[in-house]
Amino acid sequence: MSSTPCPPLRLLARPPAPPLLGIVGFSGSGKTTLTVGLIDALGRRGLRVATIKHDVHGFAMDQPGKDTWRHKQAGAVATLISSPRGIGLVRDADHDYTPEELLPLLGPADMVLVEGFKRAPLPKIEVFRPELGKPPACRGDRHLLAVVCGADLDWGVPRFAPGALEDLADFVLACFGLHGRCEVAPDRSADETPL
Repeated sequence: MSSTPCPPLRLLARPPAPPLLGIVGFSGSGKTTLTVGLIDALGRRGLRVATIKHDVHGFAMDQPGKDTWRHKQAGAVATLISSPRGIGLVRDADHDYTPEELLPLLGPADMVLVEGFKRAPLPKIEVFRPELGKPPACRGDRHLLAVVCGADLDWGVPRFAPGALEDLADFVLACFGLHGRCEVAPDRSADETPL
């Protein structure tokens, strides 16, 4: 019996992880509005943008009574739903996962916007509204890149007015060195809703 040598194993190179950018602020500050606006502005520049949303209070992704909800309620540790238009996954967690731990679940992306995770050591932009009566969430944080606020303030980082999404998108591209990978698509700023 002759033995045929096994071909050498080829290690598949992992693509570099996309940069993470936190969008932080207290409830009602406009984080989601800013995140949605940046998804659009960066997408028009050719970037594939993924998001991670942190909810410290817990969430329900499926509607009570639906099949996947029933599967989870029956004790499934993970439930995945798939269709030609999307995939959804709900699974048990044994700790509060970091954004870096969640990256493998996202698939290919050029940038990941992370809404929440105020204390995570990642680059972030704070949305601050003094009229809410809450203190800044990240003023003085060494990872703070910029603040979005309608009032004049000096935090030692660039300030962008609410609704200045094009300028903010350009700033984000420059911060992460992504300018060379992008083409600006036709402007739809007339359709944008300010924060």
